[in-house]
Amino acid sequence: MSSQRRQNSVRAKSPDQPKAKASAKTRGKSKERRDDHTSGIDNKSPERAEEKGAKKKGSRKRESKKETNPHDCDSEGKSQQPAKSKSGEKTAPKRQSKKQRDRANDDREESPESKSEEKPRRLHESATETHFSDAPPALSSDRKKKSAEKTPLRGLSVDDTLGKVLKATIEKLKIKKCQRSKASVCVNAITDTVIAHLKKKTWCVDIEKLATGSYYENVKICEPDEFDVMLTIPVERVDLKQFDTAGAFYSVTLKRLPNKHPLDIFLNEDKTIQASRMLSEFREAVKEAVKKLQCKYKIDIQRKKPRCPAVTLEVTENGNKISIDFVLSLKVHSASWPGFTKDGFKIENWLGKKEKADMKRQPFYLVPKYEGKGDAVHAGVVAKDAWRISFSHIEKDILKRHGHAKTCCEDAGPKCCRKECLKLLKYLLQRLKEDESKSNKMSDFCSYHAKTTLLHACATRGDDSEWAYSQLADCFQQLLEDFVKHLKDRRLPNFFIPSHNLLHQATPSSCDFLENAIESQRNNNFPIFSKL
Repeated sequence: MSSQRRQNSVRAKSPDQPKAKASAKTRGKSKERRDDHTSGIDNKSPERAEEKGAKKKGSRKRESKKETNPHDCDSEGKSQQPAKSKSGEKTAPKRQSKKQRDRANDDREESPESKSEEKPRRLHESATETHFSDAPPALSSDRKKKSAEKTPLRGLSVDDTLGKVLKATIEKLKIKKCQRSKASVCVNAITDTVIAHLKKKTWCVDIEKLATGSYYENVKICEPDEFDVMLTIPVERVDLKQFDTAGAFYSVTLKRLPNKHPLDIFLNEDKTIQASRMLSEFREAVKEAVKKLQCKYKIDIQRKKPRCPAVTLEVTENGNKISIDFVLSLKVHSASWPGFTKDGFKIENWLGKKEKADMKRQPFYLVPKYEGKGDAVHAGVVAKDAWRISFSHIEKDILKRHGHAKTCCEDAGPKCCRKECLKLLKYLLQRLKEDESKSNKMSDFCSYHAKTTLLHACATRGDDSEWAYSQLADCFQQLLEDFVKHLKDRRLPNFFIPSHNLLHQATPSSCDFLENAIESQRNNNFPIFSKL
């Protein structure tokens, strides 16, 4: 029987003999199992190796589940012949190398086809994953860039504590409706009486009221205690001659008219209007009107301030003091504004070209105000007879339509913080002025500097998203940065006349003082706002 087994084995390994059929393999496997039970030596016999070498490649899935004997020969579809000794005895099968064992283990885990198909897929997935894993940093970078554009102070993050301080301050600066109502009733009654009395004067017969200033711009803070009322006299045909190099002050000459003009009584020989004389007559007329009001209101006329065009009344009403500034002015109807305004008033990218064109069709105003010594002469005109150009009515319209979108700060639109930033800056200057130790250094600055700074800032950053109310802290810090830059340069251009520097009279020491005071407040979250 043993001889027969060896002959069968030799026939199976012969290269001329065809591979065994499936049924023969099955019988061989059954016989092999029986031999394994009877003798452990048969497991290492060449017949066992020969049987394995004769197998075809079957399903790799089934083959991977089988346990491979470490003494078996490597089978990859190639026929192997057992080595025989000279004596004809069988030799032990050759031991597998480490490389062969590793390859066999790999075959048990997965087929070569599936592995080769999976590699490209994994590479693709890896590339896809890398792409999406890089996306968040890219978005984060864009977000940081956008924040840097909206956040004015480079490197300064939004401080929640500062935001709370500023919003609490804004609430504190709001004027109560009842206070506003009582104050407006008093001011309107006094204004109507003054205008009625002025109209009795021949030169004031056409006088009109123009309400301007912070109260009417809705940026008044704390109390409704200051009102600016311009009383204007219309003039249609005038000739303006530049009085200063900046283009803000002019001498005014009436052109020849077919009929006598009410202002003829104030003309010099060269037809220029005597601003100083006209202002004196205006002051006397207001005093006369006040006498009629003394029985109803307690009114004091404040002493005239040098180079100030206003007649100031201090009214005591219900224990509260209200200041009313009556400002005389000329209302000039002209085909165009003076040439010095050409490079100013840049609101195209903020309010739009149409709004700018509509506003430039409006008249401008001249106020009897001068700089320097009143007896200084320029082109035959003394300084006290000069007039300063005013666009206060345009400023009021701008702040009224302050948003890039028409619905800005309306019930259905987004809310911005432009006016809130202006209020905070005005309040900061006011509180610094109230400090007696700092009042002398603060005398060169006023709320108009704050308003002009805001107008420039809005023209530069016109989009409403750059003034979102949720970004109040950042927006206010940026406005302060703008203001500090003007202080460092000692230059704050007039919004309408860029050649006119509003800080040209401020001393370097006062600018340095205010700059340092602002920086100190910024670095400490504005403790001055928390003081009572």
